[in-house]
Amino acid sequence: MLFRQFVDDDLGCASYLIGDPTSGEAFVVDPAYAIEQYVDAAAEDGVSIVRVLETHTHADHVSGHGRFALEHGVPISVHPIAEPEFPFDPLEDGQVLHAGSVPVRVIHTPGHRPEHCAFVVDERMILSGDSLFVGDAARPDLAVDAREGAEGLFHSLQRLTQLPDAYEVYPGHVAGSLCGAAMSPAHSSTIAAEKRSNAALGYGDVQAFITSSASVSTPRPPTTAHVVALNKGSFVGAPASLERLERIGDATVLDVRPADTYAAGHMHGAFNVPVSGSSFATRAGFILSPDERIVIHADDDAEAGQAARGLRSVGFLELGGYVTQVDATEKVRPVELDELERLLEEGSVQVVDVREKTERDEGYIPGSLHIPYRLLRETGSDGLDRSKPVVTICESGTRASIAASLLTAAGVDARPVLHGGVEDWNGQTVSFRRCGT
Repeated sequence: MLFRQFVDDDLGCASYLIGDPTSGEAFVVDPAYAIEQYVDAAAEDGVSIVRVLETHTHADHVSGHGRFALEHGVPISVHPIAEPEFPFDPLEDGQVLHAGSVPVRVIHTPGHRPEHCAFVVDERMILSGDSLFVGDAARPDLAVDAREGAEGLFHSLQRLTQLPDAYEVYPGHVAGSLCGAAMSPAHSSTIAAEKRSNAALGYGDVQAFITSSASVSTPRPPTTAHVVALNKGSFVGAPASLERLERIGDATVLDVRPADTYAAGHMHGAFNVPVSGSSFATRAGFILSPDERIVIHADDDAEAGQAARGLRSVGFLELGGYVTQVDATEKVRPVELDELERLLEEGSVQVVDVREKTERDEGYIPGSLHIPYRLLRETGSDGLDRSKPVVTICESGTRASIAASLLTAAGVDARPVLHGGVEDWNGQTVSFRRCGT
């Protein structure tokens, strides 16, 4: 059997190529929008991709099924509850498809979404999609009421645990995805290992599971509805080429260079989301709108191309182009942690903690305000003392730079802590325990 796992570390998404080298047939499961990786792998392994299997309608990334259909004539299989607006072959519970001699059995596993299916491959591994993760289970609130989704997910997980202990588990997401909260960075596991250690499988009572999993605190990306519409609608074809621009025109400039480079000189009004940082596409998706014209400011062509691939993966398909040589004369002065301690003692700055509330609860700097970075484009300077500089801080510096760029664009004197974060703070911190946690 041919088996390949593809992991997008930026989004935390996993996809699969499975097939029979003897017959030369293969399936792709949950393909990303950038399908070249699967086409190249299939050619390398001497197989043809004859079908795309979708576990569900994805909400966090654009699927490549449209490109496979339009560019290669490959049929798409998905459960009919998804109600896709494109031609498809319906999946049903218990159905067995064959990639050559390799059997793929369908298990309908609603919860994350009503149409969700998992795939048992060759009766020795389970491609669990967005149901069972390594160390966690999927969030149930992206398509239906969280409690309704949680009840379906509980029963689906119970069903998966009935598979033989030796079956390998290959999930649709790993750590870094917003589709779960406590996922392991491991790319695979076994049914036995998950039954021993996965907290989501430790609930014997459906109501206890619903209460726990329905109280989702992970933020929901604002791109969700747009991405679902793209994945459910007519086939999405290949992207247009990314053009190098001489003039930017009316656009939102996304500076994808490293945070230190942005600080040393950037364009007026540009937002900084370093493509070299973690979760680039997800973080960009929190602050940008698919309706605005976006121009990328990068150091070189390769960096611009990397950023474009990330943006397209979360639904920003029509990009305005990119620039590398521009008038980048505005500067931001970063603050080091030891300097911040002195500035706080003097009372000369206000600190904005731009992490999520679960991170802040673990410990925060006394007197700091809490505004997650993803909200600052909307809030701007609301609630801030404009008479003092604002120092933004997170865990490692990337989100602090994003936040400072958003505030700077809004006319605020903002200074990020780029090298370190709250965990490296030597002064006093306060922790907070919420009721029910």
